[in-house]
Amino acid sequence: MTAAPTGGTLLTRRPGPLRAPEATRSNALPAGAWWLWALGLATAASRTTNPLLLGLLVGVAGYVVAVRRTDAPWARSYGTFVRIGLFVIGVRLVFSAFLGSPIPGTHVLFTLPEVPLPDWAQGIRLGGRVTVEQLVFALYDGAKLAALLICVGAANSLANPARLLKSLPGALYEAGVAVVVAMTFAPNMVADVLRLRTARRLRGRPTGGIKAVLQIGLPVLEGALERSVALAASMDARGYGRTARVPRAVRHTTNVLTLGGLLGVCAGTYGLLAAQGAVYGLPLVVVGLVAAMAGLRLGGARSVRTRYRPDRWGVRAWLVAGSGVVVAVSMIWAGAVDGEALHPGVVPLVAPVLPLWPAAAVLIGLLPAVVAPAPPVVGGPRSKELR
Repeated sequence: MTAAPTGGTLLTRRPGPLRAPEATRSNALPAGAWWLWALGLATAASRTTNPLLLGLLVGVAGYVVAVRRTDAPWARSYGTFVRIGLFVIGVRLVFSAFLGSPIPGTHVLFTLPEVPLPDWAQGIRLGGRVTVEQLVFALYDGAKLAALLICVGAANSLANPARLLKSLPGALYEAGVAVVVAMTFAPNMVADVLRLRTARRLRGRPTGGIKAVLQIGLPVLEGALERSVALAASMDARGYGRTARVPRAVRHTTNVLTLGGLLGVCAGTYGLLAAQGAVYGLPLVVVGLVAAMAGLRLGGARSVRTRYRPDRWGVRAWLVAGSGVVVAVSMIWAGAVDGEALHPGVVPLVAPVLPLWPAAAVLIGLLPAVVAPAPPVVGGPRSKELR
């Protein structure tokens, strides 16, 4: 139960026997667990165009984000990904209406003026009639891509980028720093903009218009530059960039294994996402992962660095990551057993039906909302520890 003393400060909740503990720096889930969970949901979304299942996946991701995200700057990115997903659906519908679609249809909504094209542009149509079938097909296709983006946005909102950087192998540390800086720059800049606009509003100054934007933009860029300089100074003070001497044969072997393994993973992932590529996709992914891990293991020998308080994968982390894997495997199996339920037809136009056991498998993705440590109360003494 949450109680408030006379001073107005919220106290942290006392966990019960069946309630997840409050997240601290020591028991917070590793970033890799959140990413595996989110990628599992994204893989499941890529295997279906059923809008009911896609909506259920988005609902599962949104609920977990709502109950388990902190008040850190990167945790506010989920709403942006939702808006991007809606924008993708709208763009897909507009393109289908103006550029036509190979889907035949009999229910004509309206007819646009058609632009005549030369003979060499056969197969391309600008304008013409717009049918219900082609718009529904475009809606299903756009919803799948939107669900993928929203699942990735859930991982961005729940996973701490700094903790993700600590989990990277030594061979990827340099690239990981660039990625983490890029991921944290935009949320921090948005936070600075909101802070400066609030300050101007409290002083009675306008927050809109070109003049206000120019006056806000300079402090924001100055703050971003100061953070970059401070980050570079701290990295230099900690000896970042030092490398050990590695024989040439080991370097070449590392490059071959890493590059070949990553190519194998990409080809295998494409096979898994394709409709009929699961036969060769899974072996390629396994072989590619083994080769890439061996290459990263060898490449880490040239990185001279220590790891302060490394993330530990406990039972809760494995349950979170495993729930996403179970959702992905269940959806892949459902596509092989009953593909029609996962891909509702549009010709003839029929209403989509929610398949029961794939929907039940998707609900397994709600497990992090129960087992993951709960975020501290906003304004409490531990609310800033996880930032």
